[in-house]
Amino acid sequence: MAKAYYSTVFEQPAPEVWKIVRDFNNYPIWVDGAGECRIEDGKSGDTVGAIRNVLYQGRHVRQRLLAQSDVERSQTYEFCGAASLPLTDFQATLRITPVVDGDRAFVEWWATFDCDPTRRDELIGTLRGWFGTWLESLRRTLAGPLSRFQPEAAAAPD
Repeated sequence: MAKAYYSTVFEQPAPEVWKIVRDFNNYPIWVDGAGECRIEDGKSGDTVGAIRNVLYQGRHVRQRLLAQSDVERSQTYEFCGAASLPLTDFQATLRITPVVDGDRAFVEWWATFDCDPTRRDELIGTLRGWFGTWLESLRRTLAGPLSRFQPEAAAAPD
């Protein structure tokens, strides 16, 4: 079993970061390159078992939410059907942990999977790079103009 891992620190508090990531259907809001997204079968984006069908860079990708914890601020998912990479038994987890010093967030994203041993290092590098790219996209979203995810938006003066 191979594991790709990426982590970073965000300047925003963990609850603020989790507000965006928590809804499995919010992918296009914070991931550059993601287009339309819908949760199949009328489920909500925080229902374990929900399947996210997202258009990402011209490809439809289907992923199932396997676990979600508001206490741990984490979600785990898998591909439904074949993955877009030559791997099997893929499971990924995105977790957001408070950093007490400075009221920031430690964000980590990892995936475990099986693959041809000769491609192991390549696939670990690819996934690590994608996780980093997507978390930078999340960072830009959080740093952007006030949005519905930031409490200050509701408190703007008249």
